[in-house]
Amino acid sequence: MRRRRIGTVAVAVLALAVPLSAYAAVHHATHDRGDAETSSADRRDAASRAPVWQAAWRAAPQPPVASGPSHDGFGNRTVRMVVRPTVRGTAVRIRLSNRYGTAGLRIGTVAVAEQDAGPIVVPGSQQVATFGGGDAVTVAAGGEAVSDPVPVPARAGHNLVVSVYLAAATGPATWHNKAQMTSYVSGAGNWATEPGGSPYQAITPSWFFLDGVDVLGPPVRGTVLAFGDSITDGAFSTLDAGHTYPDWLADRLAGYAVLNEGIGGNQILADTAGGGESALHRFGRDVLDQPGVTAVVFLAGVNDIGAGATAPQLVAGMTRLVAQAHERCLRVVGGTITPFGGSVYDTPAHEQTRQAVNRWIRTGGAFDAVADFDRVLRDPADPLTIEPRYHTVGDLHPNDLGYRVMADAVSRSDLSPLSGCRHG
Repeated sequence: MRRRRIGTVAVAVLALAVPLSAYAAVHHATHDRGDAETSSADRRDAASRAPVWQAAWRAAPQPPVASGPSHDGFGNRTVRMVVRPTVRGTAVRIRLSNRYGTAGLRIGTVAVAEQDAGPIVVPGSQQVATFGGGDAVTVAAGGEAVSDPVPVPARAGHNLVVSVYLAAATGPATWHNKAQMTSYVSGAGNWATEPGGSPYQAITPSWFFLDGVDVLGPPVRGTVLAFGDSITDGAFSTLDAGHTYPDWLADRLAGYAVLNEGIGGNQILADTAGGGESALHRFGRDVLDQPGVTAVVFLAGVNDIGAGATAPQLVAGMTRLVAQAHERCLRVVGGTITPFGGSVYDTPAHEQTRQAVNRWIRTGGAFDAVADFDRVLRDPADPLTIEPRYHTVGDLHPNDLGYRVMADAVSRSDLSPLSGCRHG
């Protein structure tokens, strides 16, 4: 998915001297040409409004950890997961990932529906997704499967339910740990098309194998991708409420798709067991390879600081990622690292690093714009900490109101696609 700069075309208007005797011929030719140009313009206008496939929801895949459901996997179970598309449309496509699998992933049935409440779906809304015309699909180790179009309408900000029957033992699972949405796991059997909730006997706050939903609908003005760590992921926001900062941002930005590619514990520089692949290693797949992205809001580095990274190291890592985004014609908004006074990361040396990195983000000129999350969250009486109204557990993560304030710090004018670029 390369972004290409489009050269400008200068159109010259020519004044022609036409003999009076030739007037009628020229008049009729011009009239016909005008009709043709009008028809062409009408076709272009209609094409610009024609439905297109576009990314409406994403979750960054993570490798399994040493224990728990991602380690154990599933077998002869159905996992029902809730997602919140950010654009509207008449049909959806489901994306399933086996990025970190070591063997083929056997999917027996996938069903999509509008959510009623919990694991219960809206009666009559459920449809089975097919893959190449069949209900079942095997996703190769390291691979992804994309469904055929599913005739389930999507509405921005309204939940869909995706039920995945895992026919055979999956082994360790590709997952997204902190979904901030409740998922439901059935007892034995294929319950993907069951409209009620009674077969779903267990809950988990994670998504498994599901990493994307595309929607067929009117073209959006742009696609904004929020990239980062647990603060982008929305850690400690209210479960099932849609109160992460990318959720609030999507609510504000009518006409834009907003994708969340945050991972709790993620670092820019180093892979970790809990935080998955570093930003340097996953940026290509989770940002550059995502279709239609026009702008990235980048917020990362706090976990690197907690692990002892230096300001020059973080600046070098961010500079490299911004350059990659610019090569694909993406606008990049740099988010300043939020206060962590009173948290486990709070040491004088770590704070010095945070201040140095934030100065560079604000003044270094690498980013196309800045979202000053540090400024809007910090306590005026103690600028090294998050204001009490905005913080939650551990003095590191914002609460719902804090996430909303963060979303408000992202200017719509900073998200418009770069001029002279084609995205698709």
